[in-house]
Amino acid sequence: MSAVLLPILPPLIAALAVLLLRRGGPGLALAGATLSLAGSLWLLVRVGGGQPETFLLPGLPEMPLRLVAGPLTALLTVAVATVGTFVLIHAVGYMKRESGLVRFYAIMSLFLAAMQALVLAGDWVLLLATWELIGMCSYLLIGFWFQRPEAADAAGRAFLYTRSADLGLYVAVFMLIGATGTSEIAPSLEAGGSTSTAAGLLLLLAAMGKSAQVPLQDWLMRAMAGPTPVSALLHSATLVAAGAILLIRSAPLLSPEALFFVGLVGGITTVAAGVIALAERDLKRLLAASTASQYGLMLIAVGAGVPLAALLHLLAHAAIKSALFLAAGDFQHARGGTGFDQLEGVGRARPWTFASFAVAALALAGIPPLSGFFSKDAVIAAALSAQGFAWLGPLALVGTLLTGAYMARSLRLLWRGPDETLAVAGGAWMRAGILGLVVPAAGLGLAFGSIEAILDLSMPDEGIGVVLLGLFAGLGGLLLGSLVSAQRLLGPIHQWAESGLSIAGGLAAWVGRPAMAVARGCERLEQGLYVTVLRTGHASLVVANLVRAGDERRINGLIFALVAGVQAMGARARTLQSGLIHHSLAISAVASAVTLVVLFLASLSF
Repeated sequence: MSAVLLPILPPLIAALAVLLLRRGGPGLALAGATLSLAGSLWLLVRVGGGQPETFLLPGLPEMPLRLVAGPLTALLTVAVATVGTFVLIHAVGYMKRESGLVRFYAIMSLFLAAMQALVLAGDWVLLLATWELIGMCSYLLIGFWFQRPEAADAAGRAFLYTRSADLGLYVAVFMLIGATGTSEIAPSLEAGGSTSTAAGLLLLLAAMGKSAQVPLQDWLMRAMAGPTPVSALLHSATLVAAGAILLIRSAPLLSPEALFFVGLVGGITTVAAGVIALAERDLKRLLAASTASQYGLMLIAVGAGVPLAALLHLLAHAAIKSALFLAAGDFQHARGGTGFDQLEGVGRARPWTFASFAVAALALAGIPPLSGFFSKDAVIAAALSAQGFAWLGPLALVGTLLTGAYMARSLRLLWRGPDETLAVAGGAWMRAGILGLVVPAAGLGLAFGSIEAILDLSMPDEGIGVVLLGLFAGLGGLLLGSLVSAQRLLGPIHQWAESGLSIAGGLAAWVGRPAMAVARGCERLEQGLYVTVLRTGHASLVVANLVRAGDERRINGLIFALVAGVQAMGARARTLQSGLIHHSLAISAVASAVTLVVLFLASLSF
């Protein structure tokens, strides 16, 4: 069996096993994720020297589906499998008292397998298929508690926003295949001219939907209606990461014009989403806004022409953000909610979880020697080395400042207040999942040199000035968030930030409501057609019954009467056949006489 299949098959088989056996879901899903991690590590060892591995599958005529493992994609499979494994470990405890576990673990395993396949996809057709599959799984996972109106609404909103942006990916793929004559990703990235610019902008649109970039960021905050393990997986290395991964892999295609817009979208998002996070009153929603902001930083690095910096921050962010979300899940079970008014003092009640949360928070703020320090420096260095350094650099620094501010605010709110807590079932499993991700969140930056060697890429020279700028921005944000309230920091825009910086109702008013109005109109049309069909069928039955009644009572009655009359005449005619000769002669004589009379009368008339 090809090593390229090793990250994909275990979680896929686990999903099928959970559905068929209907029991042992936690163990099967965890086994699938663990084997996927082992397979990903083995795959990275095999291709780390730069020799890719390819596995072909039947596909369209002259367009076979292919899985391609190179150093970049193998490294990404390790990140996906690592996060998936520890999230599932946490989920064993978090979901202990929940129902619907067969559905939960089956979809989580399928989601993990689909994400691995997307990372390894070597052709656009397979990438589109897996892109759709992770979208479907995310819809089902966000709406896992579909009985709750907010969960159903969040799932529908995520579907609407991401599916609308996915049109960009479809059109871009059709353009690239038409321009290059191949569905293979690597050769198609060599398309130049206007095709490169147009396809790059369309890929940016698709990435904006998946990675929740302005103005498509709203769905990500509402996706918090799903279970916390789902949020941790979606926000770190899977669904939301897919947009950034798409742009990182497509970087050779992006023209200078496309790179400008990629950097612009990322810069606006990292600041706008950071402001939203600073004003949030719910911990999970704050982390969701932070996710959009951090992916904005990755887009700044891609727009600066240094996708390696985006990749390094993606890897660090995957470990950091998943650890933060899992810790938030532990806090949620301890207090029965994630609003800051409910979580005040929970850090003192659960010090081990709070310590893990604090380490991950400081890493996200870019404090040395944690992983975020190295990845943030890489992004800032990329921004300051680009042609648009005059605006990319300040946006990256402001995004870093805001990161420190909202993480310090969350630490302050979690620590102060009463230390009461509820009994937490499955606490050991949850702590194991959190600690498993805090370790790479803290120390992954030390491996960045090895990662650059594996990828055979290098970063622009950072210099002591870049390091100090990033450090001062992170420390300054932490200081502001610790000492100054969000209301004072944001001033007159605080209330606007609480509403998600929406303008005239935002996309919910301009896109969501019209789309839902069209959907409701289509539903009414369908109901009208359904009623019309039912009424037509009912009328047809009435006519059929009338026809049947007429057929049975009129036509059949007439036929039966005619038959009875003929039978009666036959019976009377049989009485004439007595078999006596004199009777026959008498009948013949009478008939002859009647005939002669008729002929005589006829002759008189003439």
